[in-house]
Amino acid sequence: MPAPAQALVKLRMIIDSPVAGVAYSLQAKDGTPLDPKSSREGEPLVFDFPVRVGPGPSFFGDQVRREGPERRFVYIRVGQLAGDPASPWSRRIKIDIHDIDEDLLDRAAGTGGVIETRITGTANDGTPSCATVRPMVRRLVER
Repeated sequence: MPAPAQALVKLRMIIDSPVAGVAYSLQAKDGTPLDPKSSREGEPLVFDFPVRVGPGPSFFGDQVRREGPERRFVYIRVGQLAGDPASPWSRRIKIDIHDIDEDLLDRAAGTGGVIETRITGTANDGTPSCATVRPMVRRLVER
């Protein structure tokens, strides 16, 4: 039986207002930090990566994590988990992707555009965000 068709979609996670000097990174499939970066003065951090999207929609790729039959998300590692052993922080930010609108996915796949998701990197108490962080903005950036 042939595998269902999958489309390549580019995602961009933008961490607005990260805590200055704290490392943030994507989480690789094996759980290690990938592409660590930090902000000098709170400027946004940008992480680009591809995912494959199948019917349903269902999501696949090195940065895609799963919880249960439907929930799919991406981890942003923070502090020690992002590869900075001197950091006082050891956290992860969970950003859901299973709730991306199907129309947005279809348009991104059809145009080669990038689905940009912006989150806040600093919690209300001034420490790095952690746990599930809801997007402030999710939009398609055309090429």
